[in-house]
Amino acid sequence: MHFLKKIFNFYILSNIHVAISGFCMTKISLLKINNYEDVTPLFVALSIIISYNFIRFYEAKVGKVVWFKDWFAAYKYAFYLINILSIVGLITLVFFTEFNLQSLVVLIPFGIMTFFYAIPILKIKNVEVSFRNFPFIKIFSIAFAWAGVTVIFPQTALGLEFKTTNYLEFIQRFFILLAIILPFDIRDIKYDLKKLKTLPQVVGVPKSKVLGIVFILFFVVLELLKTENYFFSTFIIGVITGMFLLFSSEKKLNYYASFWVEAIPIYWLVIILLNV
Repeated sequence: MHFLKKIFNFYILSNIHVAISGFCMTKISLLKINNYEDVTPLFVALSIIISYNFIRFYEAKVGKVVWFKDWFAAYKYAFYLINILSIVGLITLVFFTEFNLQSLVVLIPFGIMTFFYAIPILKIKNVEVSFRNFPFIKIFSIAFAWAGVTVIFPQTALGLEFKTTNYLEFIQRFFILLAIILPFDIRDIKYDLKKLKTLPQVVGVPKSKVLGIVFILFFVVLELLKTENYFFSTFIIGVITGMFLLFSSEKKLNYYASFWVEAIPIYWLVIILLNV
């Protein structure tokens, strides 16, 4: 049992779980335009493993994530292996498949946003300045970056023309991601520095949940504006996200957010596949 728990912890903390969620969210975007390829979703998943682990490694090095050093000491060989395999996989996808290299340009602004959220842009009088220093930037930058990577990037990678439906999908994705991120901010309210000014820190947990429900309502209602809509799966995933949000608290176990809430895109893809 202890061995299985160690495997599960590695699965979560090495960002494999969040990478699978990224795969699923990208796959959903492709299915909605009747495309069934897996190269682009796999590219997104491997990129998430590499970038998220790089950020975590950097934060541990500068003392922002103290727990990671002990965890890394216990799992360093497996950690190196998963990242090396991800890099090899990424190179293989880019150079040995029909991957659209020009589409990588689209990722630059989203990559910069993610990079400078964790790493300081500059120093002013020994004070590090990054996107973290601006109120609410955490939730909006993550939601915007993920919406761009999972909606705009796959559309560009396939060389497809952008239509009204695609823009609506991007806005919807942004709203549902805001709602998905909130349980993490609620969980971390006691640990996040006050200067982060996350939504729960500024307006409180109850009001954050109300805002989250509003985000979900926008997500669901916008689906009605599409000519070919997935209203059933959109409504169900809206309800699931809303329930997770309403029951979230700073007292919940870490797995509540890092496993169950993080898996919302996985539930979403399964619902779509079962409903097709």
